[in-house]
Formats: sequence, C-alpha cells, structure tokens
Amino acid sequence: MKIFKNSLIIFSFCFLPLLFSCSQSKLEKKVFTLERSDGTTVYIKVEIAKTPDERNFGFMERKKIPEGTGMLFIFEKDQILSFWMKNTPLPLSIAYIDTNGIIKDIFHMTPYSLATIKSTSSVRYALEVPQNWFEKVNIKVGDKLIL
Repeated sequence: MKIFKNSLIIFSFCFLPLLFSCSQSKLEKKVFTLERSDGTTVYIKVEIAKTPDERNFGFMERKKIPEGTGMLFIFEKDQILSFWMKNTPLPLSIAYIDTNGIIKDIFHMTPYSLATIKSTSSVRYALEVPQNWFEKVNIKVGDKLIL
C-alpha cells in the first residue's frame, strides 16, 4: 500500500502538471476563408484571441502549431498594432489586417525575439501562422480575410 501511495504522490507532482500544460487551447476556434486577388480561396482554422489576456498570451510557450492553423487577434478599434515573440518558441508569420479584411502587411517573426513588429497602418486584426505559411498558400498583401 505504501508503494501505491508513493507512486500516486510522484504521479501527482510530476505528471499531472504536464497533462494540463499540454491540454488544448480553450480559445474559440473558427474556420475563415482567405481570398487571393485572383478570386481563389484558401481556408484556415484559427483560434480567436479577443480579450486582453488572450491577446497577451497568444502562442507563447506553444510547442506545435499545425499547418493550416493560426491565431486571429481581434481588437476593439483600428490602431497601429505591435507584436513580439517573448516566450514563443516557434517561428511565425504575422499578417496585419484592416477593418475590411484587407491584408496590409505580412512579416516574419523570430522565436523568443523581444523586437517589436509594428503594422504600417491602423488595422483591426492580426493573424499569426507558422512561418512561411502565407507564401506556401500564395497569400499576399492586398488579399482578403473574409470576416
């Protein structure tokens, strides 16, 4: 019985935190359409970060982001946005998107970098994806996120 109790204590302190830290995101998920300038489309499944806490945490500490997925950051008003990669281990690309869904900027971001990546104009949304995903699916500045 003592061995069982000790095993349970070891499991509780060593493995339960790992299970909870690896659990899936609690953010709302939704599929969006990105429309290229030629009218063709591609779909992306995103987690939606709309509260200040959700936006501040973003992809921090995330060890895997599957292709075709991302995180859409929604802000209350148009503004110059600024993101960094603090505590974010994977390389990302970010698209800054205006109120009408038009992609205004696409930048690549370096893991763990504290350098800020600013939008060049006032925008309402930011879409983070695995680095180079926009290029892989031929999405460019001027293309549109259907909102």
